[in-house]
Amino acid sequence: MTTLDFSPLFRSMIGFDRLATALETAYRSEPGGYPPYNVELQDENRYRITLAVAGFSENEINIEAKENLLTVSGQRQVTESEGNFLYRGIANRSFERKFQLADYVKVVEAKLEHGLLHIDLVREVPEAMKPRRITIRSADVSPAIEHVATEQAQAA
Repeated sequence: MTTLDFSPLFRSMIGFDRLATALETAYRSEPGGYPPYNVELQDENRYRITLAVAGFSENEINIEAKENLLTVSGQRQVTESEGNFLYRGIANRSFERKFQLADYVKVVEAKLEHGLLHIDLVREVPEAMKPRRITIRSADVSPAIEHVATEQAQAA
C-alpha cells in the first residue's frame, strides 16, 4: 500500500497539526462500512448526518460529542423471542461511526424516524472570530493617543 507524506505541506504552517492528523486519518480509513450514512450541507452553516440504522431503537443508540469528535454507536439488545432463523439478511451487529467536526460545529438535534437517524449540526462562529471591516485613516490625522498625551502635558 502506498503511503502519502503530508510533511512538505506543513513545513511552513504552524498550528495545523489537527489538519495533518485529519488528512492522514481520512486517507487510512476504508470507504463504506456499516451502517451506511449521508452527510448533507443544508446551507452555509447547517449540516445533517443521516445514518441507516434499521432495527435499532432509540435506547440502543448512543451519540456522544466530545471536543471535535462526534461518535455514534449502536448496541443491539438480544432478546430470547427472536426465533430460529433459516436465513438472516438484516444486519444485527453493533456499530461505531466517528465524525471529525470542524471548530465551532455543534450538535443541535438528533431524531430517529423510519429507520434513519438524523443528526443536525450547526456552525456557530463566535462574534470575535467573524470578519470585520477595518477603517483606514489618512496619514495626516495624528493618533488620538498622542492628542491625549499632549493635552495632559499642557495641563501640567
